[in-house]
Amino acid sequence: MTSEKKFELHLPSSLGAEKLAMDFAATVAKSMNFPADRIEDLKTAVAEACTNAIEHGNKLDASTKVGISLTVDKGRLQVAVQDQGSGGIGKRRTPDIDSQIEGETEPGGWGIHLIENLMDEVSFESTPEGTLVKMIIHLEK
Repeated sequence: MTSEKKFELHLPSSLGAEKLAMDFAATVAKSMNFPADRIEDLKTAVAEACTNAIEHGNKLDASTKVGISLTVDKGRLQVAVQDQGSGGIGKRRTPDIDSQIEGETEPGGWGIHLIENLMDEVSFESTPEGTLVKMIIHLEK
């Protein structure tokens, strides 16, 4: 018998909806006894992934949804964020803070970098349904 528990949430593609996903993930993490600092990391990563799905994946199209699933299993929490966009994840690069400060490039591009540094494991996958971001955070770092 598995101890795995799964929770799902579907949000409209409108900015602000990511706050519901943050609270949802935080509630699950609190029930697992994650420390406060790790819950804050989780909330930030979930907000970034959902905002990317809303803005870049679903192009702020309110008729599309962002799916969030949380899987609890033996001291780890996996969060999957799925958009309905057709663009895929594309080529990622680490943003250059110096050129952004100097005004040479547009600000932004930090969301994926942030997610990768806050979570223990991160993967990105282009699927027929859209882009899927999987993030795992372990109770014991």
